[in-house]
Amino acid sequence: MVASTPSAEDKCTHIELNIEQNLHSGFITNEIIERELHKANIYPKDRLMADIRTRDIEKILAKNEFVESVECYKTANNTVIINIKQRTPVLYVLPNNGKGYYIDKYGKVITKTNYPVNLPVATGIMSEKYAKRALSKLGAYIVNDEFWNNQIEQINVRANADNEYVIDLYPRVGNHVIHLGHITNFEKKLHRLMVFYKQGLSEVGWNKYSAIDLTYEGQIICRK
Repeated sequence: MVASTPSAEDKCTHIELNIEQNLHSGFITNEIIERELHKANIYPKDRLMADIRTRDIEKILAKNEFVESVECYKTANNTVIINIKQRTPVLYVLPNNGKGYYIDKYGKVITKTNYPVNLPVATGIMSEKYAKRALSKLGAYIVNDEFWNNQIEQINVRANADNEYVIDLYPRVGNHVIHLGHITNFEKKLHRLMVFYKQGLSEVGWNKYSAIDLTYEGQIICRK
């Protein structure tokens, strides 16, 4: 960001802190940011503008696991601007063999475990590597789609006969389980299911089947 250069004798009189908000944000507040800057002894207000190192501010705030990106610069009216983009969780992972954690769409682990947001929960036997590389993409797809965000509440990972990870989805509406199979091509599978929901279940009812299987390419197998 190119900004006007303030006078070297002037002090910072104002801080403009902009934290991007979205549906699943809320990790970071102005108070948290100000506290971190005070702790690092680089809070800019009332300091000489010439002594304020914006790069140091960016480095300190970037260490916060909830910060995706941060930009800091000075303006000619003795103001320091700080723009922060928060990491957005897309999934809460609760594996059988470990503690729960959040992941964002990039697969970044967010360790805070008391975040009050309504996200799909991933359970089962998955490794952290699988959650970060594969489930993060599925989670991002679900929370960014209005229908699936309202419909899918649980993603369960289990091993098939070949000891490979396969996925079952548990919806909020309907008594069926969705056997997604391998996570590969999950977008096409969910699109196929969406069409079936509109053309099939809308006619026979959401509780007609106990399982809907999307494992096989181009097929939907329903079981009562």
